[in-house]
Amino acid sequence: MERVFVGSEALARGVLTRYELRTFYRRVLPDVYTAKRTVLTLEDRTVAAWLWSKREGVVKGLAASALLGAKWVDGDIPIELNWANHRPPTGVVTRNDTLLESEIARHGAMAVTTPDRTAFDLGCRAPVWQAAARLDSLARATHLKVGDVQELALRHPHVKGLRQLDRVLDLVDAGAESPQETRIRLMLMDAGFPRPQTQIPVRGPDGFPRYYLDMGWEEVKVAVEYDGRHHTDRPVYSRDIIRLEYVNSVGWIVVRVVAEHRRAEIVHRVRQAWELRLR
Repeated sequence: MERVFVGSEALARGVLTRYELRTFYRRVLPDVYTAKRTVLTLEDRTVAAWLWSKREGVVKGLAASALLGAKWVDGDIPIELNWANHRPPTGVVTRNDTLLESEIARHGAMAVTTPDRTAFDLGCRAPVWQAAARLDSLARATHLKVGDVQELALRHPHVKGLRQLDRVLDLVDAGAESPQETRIRLMLMDAGFPRPQTQIPVRGPDGFPRYYLDMGWEEVKVAVEYDGRHHTDRPVYSRDIIRLEYVNSVGWIVVRVVAEHRRAEIVHRVRQAWELRLR
């Protein structure tokens, strides 16, 4: 039995009896079931929503980006489907947007929006920094090209949010490895710093990249790194010490940031590093 399945189909095939369906399985959406003890993943929930749509819906939005490989998508998000139904169950959002055939791909049996169409949808909604973080992750996971999204937007001139989309696309950087890195990059740009380069190689004596820095400015050798890890793993902590010592030894100033640091504090520390370099 599949992890998620249509109850009426299982009964019609004689795979389950009504007693077994009622006793050993639970309904997750109308006529869609899973085993009682199954903890559903985001992909399971997406499959469930698609089955509920009679396999006719096209997965879009954040659920589509997760299927395409984007990270940092919460497992409890509503599943967005392009399907004409105005009474979706809890946990499912339906839309009736215009989708062209060229904007639809396949993930297994499911129809899902292509990377450029998914970026278009995500970029038109949510606050700018959040939309940028989502597109950064999508770009990192796919071969998304900003020009393709801009070309797609020309085919949908009346969609709400196009002005924001232009701004978000200008900010996309596939080098960001987390939403926090995107937030810090945009914060620094908003504070007046030049746009940081991401994934800056720090070369070893042999000329090959030895380490990579999250973001920074190579011309002044100032870097900013987000540290979201808790140093309970001693081998990792030990490697980080050696890494930082080497990076400092070749002339870099590294400003390390954690979640608890406030915006003003981060900007002040980065400005101090710049001033030290420009003396």
